[in-house]
Amino acid sequence: MRPDLLRPLLGTLGLLIGFTLYALAGKLAEPWQSVAIGGMFALLGLGAWVNARGERWIQGLGLLLLIYGLLRATVLR
Repeated sequence: MRPDLLRPLLGTLGLLIGFTLYALAGKLAEPWQSVAIGGMFALLGLGAWVNARGERWIQGLGLLLLIYGLLRATVLR
C-alpha cells in the first residue's frame, strides 16, 4: 500500500483556509456573521456527506453539520 503524500498537505491547507475564513467571518456585523458561519458549516456538512463514499458515520456527521449550519444561519444567534 503506497501512502498518499498529497492528502496530508491538502488537509493542512484546508484547515488553514477554514480557520482563516472563520476568523474573517467573525469580524462581520450581525446578522451576517451568523449567516456566514452557518453557511460555512452547512457547506462543510454537505461536502462531508457527498464525499463520504459509503462511510455511514461520516455521512451522519455531515448531516449533523449541515443541520447545525442551517440552524445557525437562520435561528441560532
